[in-house]
Amino acid sequence: MDDLQQQIQETIDNLVESGTERGLQAAVYRNGERVVDAVAGAADPETGRLVESDTVFYSYSVGKCATSTVAHVLVEHGLFGYDTPVVDLWPEFGAHGKETATVRHVLNHTVGVPGIPADTTPEDLCDWDGMCAAIADSEPWWEPGTNIAYHAYTFGYIAGEIVRRATGKPISQVLREEVTGPLGVEDEVYFGMPESEHGRLAHLEDIEGSAEFLASMPDDAPFFKFGPRATTPTAEFGNRTDILKADIPAGGKVTARGIARVYAALMNEVDGVRLVSSERLREISAGTFTGVDQIMGFPTTWALGYSVGGIGADEGSGSVLGVGGVGGSFACANTATGISWALTKNRLTADFTAAGKIADIVTNAVAES
Repeated sequence: MDDLQQQIQETIDNLVESGTERGLQAAVYRNGERVVDAVAGAADPETGRLVESDTVFYSYSVGKCATSTVAHVLVEHGLFGYDTPVVDLWPEFGAHGKETATVRHVLNHTVGVPGIPADTTPEDLCDWDGMCAAIADSEPWWEPGTNIAYHAYTFGYIAGEIVRRATGKPISQVLREEVTGPLGVEDEVYFGMPESEHGRLAHLEDIEGSAEFLASMPDDAPFFKFGPRATTPTAEFGNRTDILKADIPAGGKVTARGIARVYAALMNEVDGVRLVSSERLREISAGTFTGVDQIMGFPTTWALGYSVGGIGADEGSGSVLGVGGVGGSFACANTATGISWALTKNRLTADFTAAGKIADIVTNAVAES
């Protein structure tokens, strides 16, 4: 793996030079040590500001890793368990037959409330108490634990409110105190990002034709069951100051090296910090649910808070735990190899081609080492 930094740097440079991507970061950890920290391209093409290692990207659902990790750290501390009923912490959540829902159901996306209300606005998403009340009062699509669908927005609010009820603190504070602070990346992994720090953000942009494509989709398309058209995670949405400031733990504002470090510390000590025990990691990995996604219609498998199976050369690997984000950013950990890696980018593409290239390079490097 000696030339891994060079291989990845050349790959992301080529993606920028070809015009495929605008700005990217890539980071790799192996057994708790960072072995790659590469950047390329522009964070803000209007000003010419270049991507640096501490440039923060709104990487959408890549941030679910941080949300899940906070929950696991609190389980490790004994504040609740995976089979704790949600109503033990948040009684209002039991409305309309959801009283059997557990923390496990929340983490593996089987809790049964995958969609936010159809009249939700971006401003509503920034109202923590309002969103939690609306989700608590929603009717489940199925009996908790019996089916699966990606909980695109609701995951963050449900997990975040469980954390708040258990600790008395907003999840952003617990993230900083229990995860990112000890790891030294408290200024690189955020839910709500202080407006004073927004000058460090990469400016998101849509690929050509994406707005027209979204506009052509009917309102009853499966995609809009996650949330209404107004809350679709486009570049315009993701560049909004209120959205960037808000705690929306279904997503995150992260650097590649920051989120890769979080994954690394789930598996190994990172500068003396390990977030969960090896026994806990085995439980997280083994607590899977496989089924057909009830919104999108394809087979899916989730461990406790992370999708199972990577991309590129690692696609389908049961040892890979990760979450990708709208626009093509991706981060994961491979529990079999001790490798974690992340790719963040600001051009919102419809696939994970760039991340797949990183996955291929990393997987081949491990095989050859």
